[in-house]
Amino acid sequence: MDNDIFVERYSRQIKLPHVGLDGQRAIANAKVLIVGMGGLGSPVSMYLAAAGVGFLGIADFDVVDRSNLQRQIVHRENHIGLLKTESAASTLREINKDITIERYDFTLEPEELSELARQYDLIVDCTDNFPTRFQLNDATLAAKKPLVSGAAIRWEGQVAAFDPRDPASPCYECLYSDRSVEAASCAAEGVISPLVGIIGTMQALESVNILLGRAQLVGAMWLFDAHYMEWQKMVLPKNPKCSACGNAIIGE
Repeated sequence: MDNDIFVERYSRQIKLPHVGLDGQRAIANAKVLIVGMGGLGSPVSMYLAAAGVGFLGIADFDVVDRSNLQRQIVHRENHIGLLKTESAASTLREINKDITIERYDFTLEPEELSELARQYDLIVDCTDNFPTRFQLNDATLAAKKPLVSGAAIRWEGQVAAFDPRDPASPCYECLYSDRSVEAASCAAEGVISPLVGIIGTMQALESVNILLGRAQLVGAMWLFDAHYMEWQKMVLPKNPKCSACGNAIIGE
């Protein structure tokens, strides 16, 4: 992109003291993998594309159906029946034609997640099931890549970040130590539409913060009660007995 066009497009971010031209170029040079292109992946991908993340990987094996449209805003009415990655890529290119988008429209096995974690600078977990969340945690721990996690159902949402590069950072398994736990689904329990936008936008914002070297949610979790419009911050320390990260060597 021509430098003048680059500066004009991202001028409102470049003006910020914590961004500047160098920060915007760091965003442009970043590679971010978003796993799950549903209610959370929609705002994450759209805001990261708009913010100028230069390379977005988007992963989802599902197809768009009518019930998705209530909250999955990256998809459109005329996208029903398309793969979610195809649908999302179309919308994201309309938002920012200058970014590169890599699609993964199949179920990612643990080995593939591990390989992708090594290729990307940051992974954003927008999935809705615990097995994949634990696999993403394992992959990012092994690759020493930051992970931004979000979840939303009914009227409740949560967002947190984990960074294995920081010896004091907890991991996802410090939060949920029982790998046999089962996640409730939006299909079964329902979800209020704007909630996923709130949580997904927080994930996108923390992703930008991490790319700028100023993570804010590592070691903490924000819980949101949409019914009463209340935020609560929970400190999340590293668990020294965590089976995933508890044996990490400080300063490794």
